[in-house]
Amino acid sequence: MDHVILGLETSCDETAVAVVADGSRVLGEAVASSASLQARYGGVVPEVAAREHVAALPALVDAALADAGLSGRDVDAVAVTVGPGLLGSLLVGMAAAKALAVAWRRPLVAVNHLEAHLAANALVGPLVLPALALLVSGGHTGLWLWRADGEWERLGQTRDDAAGEALDKGARLLGLGYPGGPAVEALARTVDGPGGRRLPVARLSGSELDFSFSGLKTALAQGLAQQPEEPARWAWALEEAVVQALVERVAAAHARYPVDRLYVAGGVAANRRLRERLAEWADGAGVTVVVPPPRWCTDNGAMVAAAAALRWNRTGRLPAAPLSVAPDTLLELGRPAGPA
Repeated sequence: MDHVILGLETSCDETAVAVVADGSRVLGEAVASSASLQARYGGVVPEVAAREHVAALPALVDAALADAGLSGRDVDAVAVTVGPGLLGSLLVGMAAAKALAVAWRRPLVAVNHLEAHLAANALVGPLVLPALALLVSGGHTGLWLWRADGEWERLGQTRDDAAGEALDKGARLLGLGYPGGPAVEALARTVDGPGGRRLPVARLSGSELDFSFSGLKTALAQGLAQQPEEPARWAWALEEAVVQALVERVAAAHARYPVDRLYVAGGVAANRRLRERLAEWADGAGVTVVVPPPRWCTDNGAMVAAAAALRWNRTGRLPAAPLSVAPDTLLELGRPAGPA
């Protein structure tokens, strides 16, 4: 058994640990979420999230190793999210990873959270590149050309809110609480066919591949003020507007870069309507769409270990980081794309 990596993820409000072999086989994993606690405040409170990570991590590391039937001495490296994310949350995860690396005398691998999300697709099957890559979550929305392993070109990103953030804000207006994405999806699913309500899809001048979702909250608030009845129809409209924007940008990117594969990741990738619409587009475009199972769309430790393993396999050596490595809350992925 090669490349056994322990992955720790604490970039936001979920504490996750996993043991992954060869970058593709999940031997054990454990997750704890503070979502129910955060729901009292209507969203993530950074200090609360950090404290919950401190409380949960030791037991989760033990649980993931036990699930894998391994001990710390069987691990070849400890990988941890270095950013982007909440500073306090990242500090907790990195402190724990450094302590384990020192205690077990194993290398430490610092992983980009965005790269990790997309690397979750390696847990589904071998990556086929070049490909388009769409990341949609509560904190991030972006579109990349994944030219080769480790070679990213950023095609578009959100100018304001992320897709998941727009769903969360809309959910609050609809009285659905936090987390909003799954609640909006569930309510929208109660509508049979088109919901009879429409919200605008922003189309930005100067960059057809960038996203903008900040106007959805205002449009939804205005619509609800005028027609407060039947909130399910407004939930349908909100979900449809977010999904439409994502599918339009993917189609535009594919017209510019006609590759035959699309990798999708992030918490919003678990949305069934998004999966349906992407499948419809892909069928006509001759593209294969790959989306991880829902448990690997949301923040998880397996994706962190998978990203570390991809780098290990690419370079032929372990990409060890110094123990002095610090979190980077604004870390990006790839360079802006040039002309197609």
